[in-house]
Amino acid sequence: MTQSISVKDLTLNFGAVSVLQKMNLDVAEGEFIVLLGPSGCGKSTLLNCLAGLLDITDGQIWIKGKNVTWAEPSERGIGMVFQSYALYPQMTVRGNLSFGLKNARMPAAEIEKRVARAAEILQIGPLLDRKPGALSGGQRQRVAIGRALVRDVDVFLFDEPLSNLDAKLRSELRVEIKRLHERLKNTMVYVTHDQIEALTLADRIAVMKGGVIQQLADPQTIYNRPTNLFVAGFIGSPAMNMLPVKTIDNGRAFQFGSTRIDLAGYDGGAVLERDNAILGVRPEHITIRTEAVPGRTIPAEVEIDEHLGADSLLWLKAEGREMCVRIPVEGRLPSGSQVHLMLDMPKASLFDAKTEQRI
Repeated sequence: MTQSISVKDLTLNFGAVSVLQKMNLDVAEGEFIVLLGPSGCGKSTLLNCLAGLLDITDGQIWIKGKNVTWAEPSERGIGMVFQSYALYPQMTVRGNLSFGLKNARMPAAEIEKRVARAAEILQIGPLLDRKPGALSGGQRQRVAIGRALVRDVDVFLFDEPLSNLDAKLRSELRVEIKRLHERLKNTMVYVTHDQIEALTLADRIAVMKGGVIQQLADPQTIYNRPTNLFVAGFIGSPAMNMLPVKTIDNGRAFQFGSTRIDLAGYDGGAVLERDNAILGVRPEHITIRTEAVPGRTIPAEVEIDEHLGADSLLWLKAEGREMCVRIPVEGRLPSGSQVHLMLDMPKASLFDAKTEQRI
């Protein structure tokens, strides 16, 4: 598969502080990659290195088969959309879209063609003669995307473009960006701390922490088979239930408090007996039973039934630990109800408590 972007052993230090550490990342032609992680993990820093806005300490960056490690931003063949709209307030939308092309001395007919195409794709044709002050936040962000679009490049870089918008607009523009990618088939690298954006937009997600990619995989793998405790805890809302357990019977079962549960069906590697392990189970991978099933269920008491509209979240206490279960709205239970939790073991995750790696 042809690589659109290759990051090779990229290291970035600010003085004695190491920000990115021997980073390697290959992005295929036409792929949508999302860099996901908490504030300070290095995702925007990596994007700025790709754009040429930061000089790296070591390593190489290749774009479209060309070594651009020390190339100027304008020479990299990229279009970038920033978190802030960065529009010129005194110019109309048309002026903002065409400004860079005029500076590049592009023929007027070609400029008009590109502006019209961007306006048609982003549905901002009626806004071309307005100034940014007369636009909503969503419209301004469309113009910012259009300014990158008119450059007709193969690689687009997005630095948290939706974070300044309200929830409804974020949802609408997220769909528009997905449509844009489906239509253009360009390579896109998208930075966000929002896991919903990552899971819905990405072909692959790079989950980052401390300047290191913790896991790089498709959204389904990231969600269902997290490689370590950090990825498991960062992805999912509400978060994955994390239960301190010890594995017993040569890895055939686990002990959670006073409850023994069979590990039969667990889709992981070889499980050995160990005193310190952590079992991760997502709220939707637990079902409520009214009666105990030996070796299969955990006794629990309902504390709060949180109604969300389409479904409900049950917050329970089991073996002294708080747990969360997602249930259909029809199955709501009052506080104090005694229930039994059955875990979907093929969808569970088991981690070594010391290394925090998936078992």
